[in-house]
Amino acid sequence: MNKRIITRSVLLVGLFAALLAVTFSLGMYENPQADDLAGAWKGKVQFKTGAIADVKNLEFMWVFNNGGTMNESSNYDGAPPVPPAYGIWKNTGDKQYEARYEFYWTQIPESAGDIIKGGGFTPGGYGVISEKIILSEDGQSYSSIIKFNLFDQNGKQTVFDDEATAEAKRMKF
Repeated sequence: MNKRIITRSVLLVGLFAALLAVTFSLGMYENPQADDLAGAWKGKVQFKTGAIADVKNLEFMWVFNNGGTMNESSNYDGAPPVPPAYGIWKNTGDKQYEARYEFYWTQIPESAGDIIKGGGFTPGGYGVISEKIILSEDGQSYSSIIKFNLFDQNGKQTVFDDEATAEAKRMKF
């Protein structure tokens, strides 16, 4: 066989092997924020303290994005109408995470006439939810402790650390 062909073949195989090695090693560092919590979750939330402790059918849906951002919505977002919550999350240890998310809340009109006149649901303030999450060993469920704080339009705190627990399962097809 021609020495030139053998040399080219060896160089091509070596180049191919080097490219594969670089590709696989870079994949490990593609997104340092990617984590087991990333994905969509649905679960039940039960407040132990505060005005909504009597609500027994509260559910949340969470989406934890790679990179540390997240969204949350509940089955009570329409009563009164409020937008979803937006926030951030981080890994704090083995299978442990913290999330902090905020939402705007609206004032309930004094009468149906206020809605008809166009007053509708006016801004009331904002809420801040902090959550400490523990992911299950198989990564398909988690439990958490939630702290809930509410602020009026002027930033004055009106609800102080109402506490809830949550149990969530990963959403899948």
